[in-house]
Amino acid sequence: MKKLLAGATGAAALLVACTIDVADFTGKTCETAGDCPDTHVCVAVRQGQGRTCEVLGLPGADAGPSDAGPVPTYCDDVQPILAASCVSTCHGADTSGSGQSSFRLDYYVAPDGGADGGGLPGAFAKAERIRARTSVFQDMPPSPTTVPLPTAEQRALVARWVEGGAPFCDDADAGGGAPDGGSPDAGGDAGP
Repeated sequence: MKKLLAGATGAAALLVACTIDVADFTGKTCETAGDCPDTHVCVAVRQGQGRTCEVLGLPGADAGPSDAGPVPTYCDDVQPILAASCVSTCHGADTSGSGQSSFRLDYYVAPDGGADGGGLPGAFAKAERIRARTSVFQDMPPSPTTVPLPTAEQRALVARWVEGGAPFCDDADAGGGAPDGGSPDAGGDAGP
């Protein structure tokens, strides 16, 4: 009995020591769901790469925002990530690197609010899509790319921003600019 118990304890210790990190499996080739760990799903989301393991849900997302700290804001946290990885020639004024010109990520809301016909929707209107493409499917920016890819921490931060209601700025920053990137009286409503 002691040998059996010792063997089971050793196997459990080996199993714990050999856990797979979620980030290590994303993008790996798969053919069936069994080829991916429980935190991933085997899907065809990366053009030209066949089926790959992709994150099914964000690790720790069930823990709630109180465990992760304050909700990130567009001004302080998300805008720099979008500027570095999404805006340059794809989702800003220049869309030559993308076939998508129906929205822009270089502002939070369009200068006219985006609802009455003039401006294209901004980051606030596309928040859920940003979360899906950046954090869930992790297929933006597409490969190969000349822009820096967001880190796992940045991808999680974008997801927390969206899950927290995609706030513009925290109260201390609210007077420093408008949601459209212009002067405080030039833009639309920053609130959800």
